[in-house]
Amino acid sequence: MTRRLVADEAGIAVAADILRAGGLVAFGTETVYGLGADARNAQAVAGIFAAKERPAFNPLISHFPDAATAFEHAQAGELAQELARRFWPGPLTMVLPRTPTCAISDLAGAGLPSVAVRVPSGAVARALLARAGIPVAAPSANPSGRVSPSTAAHVLAGLEGRIDAVLDSGPCAVGVESTIVDLTGARPVLLRPGGVTIEALREICPDIALPHATSDARPAAPGRLSSHYAPTLPVRLEATHVAADEALLAFGPELAGSPLVWNLSPTEKLDEAAARLFAGLRFLDMEGRRRGLRAIAVQPVPAHGLGAAIRDRLARAACPRPR
Repeated sequence: MTRRLVADEAGIAVAADILRAGGLVAFGTETVYGLGADARNAQAVAGIFAAKERPAFNPLISHFPDAATAFEHAQAGELAQELARRFWPGPLTMVLPRTPTCAISDLAGAGLPSVAVRVPSGAVARALLARAGIPVAAPSANPSGRVSPSTAAHVLAGLEGRIDAVLDSGPCAVGVESTIVDLTGARPVLLRPGGVTIEALREICPDIALPHATSDARPAAPGRLSSHYAPTLPVRLEATHVAADEALLAFGPELAGSPLVWNLSPTEKLDEAAARLFAGLRFLDMEGRRRGLRAIAVQPVPAHGLGAAIRDRLARAACPRPR
């Protein structure tokens, strides 16, 4: 049975002990709930892959309480340090070369010469990381390829009995995963849009390259598989109409005709839409299947700001899943 821990001092202490002992603990960040394990411990990291049934070639993000600790494991040049000063703690992940003394396991890094690191915001997440005193590898706390969890209840719905504990810190504020920037080459590359917008990144690195086409080849960062974030029901994007046997993921004024609707933001606020995205996909998928609906229609979402991250997740949700 998975323990549900209250996010107070005692609960944080128990969660930290479990992590240090090689166990699996889900915990909330400002983005989504992550499934944490000791990144130095290959067996513990293997437990993440087993619990999620996740492809082992997809690397994991390691989490730290502060930039100084993160940069003990990842080589930080001037640009990385500037990005850390601006966006950490916060929803930015940097892919950097390993330091000679990097303790993050090869399994957590998928055998790559780089590591993905970030410092999450949120008092509970940082308190847990500080108390544990170890690098914590933590992908989203859900079965691989399924909708990411933004509450402890979502975690338990997908991973009950597969993990040791979930530290319940309430709903996540941002609701989409961290932005990932690759700094291992001569030019920074945006690998995944997320909680830090491309507009904000360009203020510091104006020459940043946009994402390459998604591929199921071995990725350099998490979240790059084309069928990631897929519900069970097929997803139809850019819907201008909706059928009576389709659920509707709406944004702004709702299309008429669906028996089941989740509106990301009736007032068209992208931050509200991001925070409600995964919960909405999860609800429409589960309730839609229960009602015998055949698909999820998605109204258009603008591409600026957080809309880019939302559209990225929706595009992956709409990709056919490998069989």
